[in-house]
Amino acid sequence: MLRKPALPVIPTPGFFRISGIAALGFALLIVMGNVIVVPAGLPRTGADPGAVDAFFSTKGDLVGISSLLTPAAWGLATLFGAGAVRALWQSERARNEAWSLLGFAGIILQNAAFSAVIAIRLALASTAADGTEASVGLWAVHDALFTLNGTFLALALVGLSIGGRHAGIIRVWHHVLGLASAVLLFTSATLTPLVIDHSGPFGLLGLTGWLLWVVWVVAYGIVLIRLERDRGARSYGAARQAHGNAR
Repeated sequence: MLRKPALPVIPTPGFFRISGIAALGFALLIVMGNVIVVPAGLPRTGADPGAVDAFFSTKGDLVGISSLLTPAAWGLATLFGAGAVRALWQSERARNEAWSLLGFAGIILQNAAFSAVIAIRLALASTAADGTEASVGLWAVHDALFTLNGTFLALALVGLSIGGRHAGIIRVWHHVLGLASAVLLFTSATLTPLVIDHSGPFGLLGLTGWLLWVVWVVAYGIVLIRLERDRGARSYGAARQAHGNAR
């Protein structure tokens, strides 16, 4: 006598859902980090040394509070990237492609670059009272790293946008959004000397690209969450069908 297969339990949150939630959490944390320091007067790229010294000597506590969010943000970004690779890798292997690995490399590199940016901000907050000479050198390095980080964001956007589109998990508008953001961020990184030395429209390239990056990350997180839900629904439906056939 054949034993009937047991009906499956509705699946608990899987890796795709966890990585999708991580993407949403990452976007939330990086926005919150900027909400803390930007309205308080965080100097813009290429700011006068006096303004840099004044901000970090009086608002160092806000810099410290903002930095509390960053380790979690980097961890969530890495988890998001791993989930995206997992979602794309099987189809990419079939096509002999590795766009997802390019995107994941971009996420890891941007984590490393921005950890240096945050470290410099913390150093400025602790040394600003010593005079502007330290601020001048540290802020110049900060500006260069901050702007050049657009290169790594562009790699993440290009890799996961092309990979996601080839795998059919993201829509055309999401793909185009990612590539547009990548172009803006890469252009800003390429023009780093001009962005640092000349205030004006050059700085808007990176800002616009970064805002599009945040929207892109949120959309990708939703894609991964839905991917887990759809996969669970298919598995549950297949098991129910198998159970019915065995009756």
